[in-house]
Amino acid sequence: MKNEEIKILLSKMTLEEKIGQLTQIRTSYYYNSNTSATGTVSKLKFTKEQKWMIGTVLGKLDAKMMFEIQKEYLDNNRLGIPLLFMHDIIHGFKTIFPIPLALSCSWDEELIEKTARVAAREGSSSGYQATFSPMVDIVRDPRWGRVIESFGEDTLLNSIFGAAMVRGYQNGDLKDPDTLISCVKHFAAYGAAEGGRDYNTVDISECRLRNEYFPPYYEAIKAGAKSIMSSFNVLNGIPATANTWLLRKILREEWGYEGVVISDWGAVKELIPHGTAENSIDAAKLSLKAGIDIEMATTAYFEALPELCKDKSMEKLLDDAVERILLLKNECGLFEDPYRGSSYEKEKETLLCSDFRKVAREAASKSAVLLKNSDVLPLERSKNVILIGPYASNSSILGPWSLDGDLNDVITIEQGLINKNIRLEGVETTCFNEISKEKSEEIIEKAKRADVIVLALGEEEEKSGEAGCVSNITLPEAQIKLLRCMKKLNKPLIVLLINGRPLDLTNVIEEADAVLECWFPGTEGGNAIADILYGDYNPSGKLAMSFPRGVGQIPVYYNNLATGRPKELLKNEKRYKSQYLDVPNEPLFPFGYGLGYSKFKYDNLNISKKELSKKERISCSVNVTNIGKYTGIETVQLYMRDKVADISRPVKQLIKYKQIIINPNETKTVEFTIDEKDLRYWNGENQYKSDEGLFEFTLGKDSSEGTSFEIRLIN
Repeated sequence: MKNEEIKILLSKMTLEEKIGQLTQIRTSYYYNSNTSATGTVSKLKFTKEQKWMIGTVLGKLDAKMMFEIQKEYLDNNRLGIPLLFMHDIIHGFKTIFPIPLALSCSWDEELIEKTARVAAREGSSSGYQATFSPMVDIVRDPRWGRVIESFGEDTLLNSIFGAAMVRGYQNGDLKDPDTLISCVKHFAAYGAAEGGRDYNTVDISECRLRNEYFPPYYEAIKAGAKSIMSSFNVLNGIPATANTWLLRKILREEWGYEGVVISDWGAVKELIPHGTAENSIDAAKLSLKAGIDIEMATTAYFEALPELCKDKSMEKLLDDAVERILLLKNECGLFEDPYRGSSYEKEKETLLCSDFRKVAREAASKSAVLLKNSDVLPLERSKNVILIGPYASNSSILGPWSLDGDLNDVITIEQGLINKNIRLEGVETTCFNEISKEKSEEIIEKAKRADVIVLALGEEEEKSGEAGCVSNITLPEAQIKLLRCMKKLNKPLIVLLINGRPLDLTNVIEEADAVLECWFPGTEGGNAIADILYGDYNPSGKLAMSFPRGVGQIPVYYNNLATGRPKELLKNEKRYKSQYLDVPNEPLFPFGYGLGYSKFKYDNLNISKKELSKKERISCSVNVTNIGKYTGIETVQLYMRDKVADISRPVKQLIKYKQIIINPNETKTVEFTIDEKDLRYWNGENQYKSDEGLFEFTLGKDSSEGTSFEIRLIN
């Protein structure tokens, strides 16, 4: 259908049909499946006529269900406007990849795009046309359960990886039936919710929004994202759902965004408990005026817009929203083929195929971060190993938002070790929060017979994800006691961590000889973990989010602003400086940190010149030598600090990085170019600019160490 025909179609629609296009409900309203409507949706009531006017649906289905729902819908829709099927495909569909926070630790843009491409091929084969992904919220509070969905604390990584996922889902042409519409979320700054508590308030300056929080959304839109979801939170006093400055001035006027905006679940009517709307009429008016095109899971638009649209200005807003939705349906080819080539045969052939499992194994391997290794890894195959802990044989390693993953398809850690044909003395699966005295004694006796003890510890899946916020980020006491019991046996002790957030690992690091952060690794997690343990994969992951020493440090992140009394510059001052009295300021593990089985030496730093004009470029390079025994991947990171600016700037800011593969005894030169655009920021006076003067750069392995040099920007 040509876009001009969309306007003709719009002119034929009744007011009620238009409102229907702005409403999203669950697929369970159309299909008597095992998926039951929950929360706000269970309270909805539709007339039979309105049911066939709805524009979009969300919820679990398969190709057969989609076909039946769409066919019945089109048989009953007066104008033949097809439904758009949306779903939470967050880190894989049937083939589950590591959680996004884990994927970001790979620092591998191409890999992340590949995982989204796989997810799109699988999800589209099962009848979906859109996914609520990626989430590009900057996160700095590990108490927040939804850190699992983010790419971490850094603006650059969120920008790069968010755009990569958009490209992977949409693949440049939504007419291609193997693609999914990407919905970027949560606009804006949901990751800064106070106290790390879901649905909570965000109060953050425009300066920080523009310099730190906005860029990832903007880059995802530049990558072609066709839809964006507003966030649950209040932003500087106004809920995002009703925030005209955010959704119209920034998103549409400044950024030129022309796509669809959708609310989060029930968020339109949540304006009432927020205290900014008295009733559904207020909520609908505020949301439509702000720019919400699709109301998810509530019916304020149906209830209020018939009366509100007697005002011609409101009717114009309604028509604009409907047109955007129809254009999106047209762009993904629904008017030509409302089923988008989906079929049972295609679905069966596509889901969880061997090629996709290989991608999942690669992703899980590259996402794991080696936090400690006292020369006990990699393991020798001749050693007799015992595997103990709540995740020893537990298949629940997919992580939150793996809605269509099947635990029967998961390679557990036990199975991964068995697949290696190593000497496995035994496997003892424990509870998460309690281990009886009898069970502990039994485990101790069995562990005595092993050469190496491997503990598979971590959080239960329900402790992460949406509504999975916690105030305590340590492992359960029962697991710490188990760790200490095993330590007393004086055998090599390796801890594998399965979790969805940075944890307080101070107790774990003290006891373990090696610690491997595996996150929720997905379908192929067990194979990937075994690959790392036995040296078939050299761990290369780097943290995308700092690990605090305790909750008292939160938020702790590498790119904080400078203070007037920085601790590092006041070494002779004992008290009156910015510090904690009981712990260091620095996190336990900093952003960008990660060990491997290789050791890399950096030397021969070279800068082409030390003055940069606004029309020039400067190159800097460093030699990186693998002085270890294993071929490895090194992520060379370049950080920048603006020494004097109009506003206080971060003490360090990642501006570029490169990954290289280096063989033992090999040296590679890594080169970066720097130009004036790399130095720009928003200065609080509606200007993106750079400052003449000194800039400090650091080249290194992580955010806490490296070789520094200075460049002066001149006019």
